[in-house]
Amino acid sequence: MSAQAILDLSDRRPARRGGARRAAKRPATPLTRNALIADFLALCELDADVESLRAPADPATFTIGDEAVEHVADFEIVRDGSAYLIDVVTDDDLLAHPLRTASIHSITAADGRAFLIETAASIRAEPRFTTMRLIMACKRTPVTAGDRVRILHQLDELGTMRLVDCASAVMNTQDGVAAVLALACEGLVAVDISRPILPETQVRRRRLPFADPFAF
Repeated sequence: MSAQAILDLSDRRPARRGGARRAAKRPATPLTRNALIADFLALCELDADVESLRAPADPATFTIGDEAVEHVADFEIVRDGSAYLIDVVTDDDLLAHPLRTASIHSITAADGRAFLIETAASIRAEPRFTTMRLIMACKRTPVTAGDRVRILHQLDELGTMRLVDCASAVMNTQDGVAAVLALACEGLVAVDISRPILPETQVRRRRLPFADPFAF
């Protein structure tokens, strides 16, 4: 084929669409163990059923087949009166975890504490993870003394309220919802983090982590 014929073929090629090329998707950065632990602790902080947390946990012995395996879990939490041993691991570390296979079918230490493994899939499960992030984003919202008393007083009077109604008591803070959620970060009110943040989200007083000297 002559050079002129090649040039003629090139002239008949369809023109390329203009515009910038699509950027190639970058591979997702793997989650670090520290990031997962930070998320896990935030979830525990907002979970009204978590009564206490200790890190690391006291050593525990597990019977796997005919073998006794001693293991020190990352955390021991007491939830609703029951103690749990919890390890927080990345997906890569999970493959080499000594109790991975046994924990699939549930495993309990010799002293009765249940053992659980938390991974990215369980810690960042939706809608709980997004709800936690939305609440923690309000942590630095300043709540005046007056708004604080009004929010807590109406919860004392009514027990449980919808988030939108609870926020209506706020007079000084610009964002009433943020003010209520800021008190959740302080552990003064409880919000169900297993559900999305909605106007009908239920809010209630949370048991104080310290004794009330006035016993109101």
